[in-house]
Amino acid sequence: MASCPARARHLGIASRDELLLHRADLQDGDLHDEYDDYGVEVTGYPAGWSVAAARAAITADTALLHPLLGDPDPSIRIYAAYTLATASDPDRTVRSSFRARLGAEQHPVVSAALVLATAEATRAHPHAPAIAWMRELWRDRTQAPEVRLAAAIGWLCLTDEPVPDDMRTAVDDLATDEHAHTMDDLPWMANAGGSHESGLQRCVRTMLHPDQPDPEDQDDLWASPPPALAPSPPAPPT
Repeated sequence: MASCPARARHLGIASRDELLLHRADLQDGDLHDEYDDYGVEVTGYPAGWSVAAARAAITADTALLHPLLGDPDPSIRIYAAYTLATASDPDRTVRSSFRARLGAEQHPVVSAALVLATAEATRAHPHAPAIAWMRELWRDRTQAPEVRLAAAIGWLCLTDEPVPDDMRTAVDDLATDEHAHTMDDLPWMANAGGSHESGLQRCVRTMLHPDQPDPEDQDDLWASPPPALAPSPPAPPT
């Protein structure tokens, strides 16, 4: 619950530019300059204030969250990583804890969560070695498919380089319906999905195949109707 207000406008987001995006940290005097794009709460206050408060609370209590990365329940480990990824981490302590836990983690989906959490923390606090590590990870065939997919998505969100051909091939092969269903246990993917495609499928389509139509648009009542078909010629008399 703490992680949701720390991420404003994250539902349905699956693009390279915004999936793991953190806006600038809130500073005195720039409440309206840096956070206008967050909108306004129903209370009338800038939504950015809530985001900043949530992240400040998470940052202050990282010592309470770190032990949960080793909790016996895999879902707790996933959400601990998801929450810690929003903490302010200029000294890279949180990111280091993700990498350390990944070395001991046996559950492939939890490992994928740690990879995405590392990518999100790196997006907020850029670190070239972490980006290079992400690229090596998605190319490593010894890793679980979920880990390779998470690393590919993380790398795409951390760079503006063109999609490598070998990545496109690997992701298309790995992004099966089975893995898409499995990765919906990751809150990043669950939040990115829609009514007609999973979060993984939407990320793959948006990041690797932007020319493909959005299936959600097929239900848009305001979309332009398809062109009418020419009337069929009358049947010949019998």
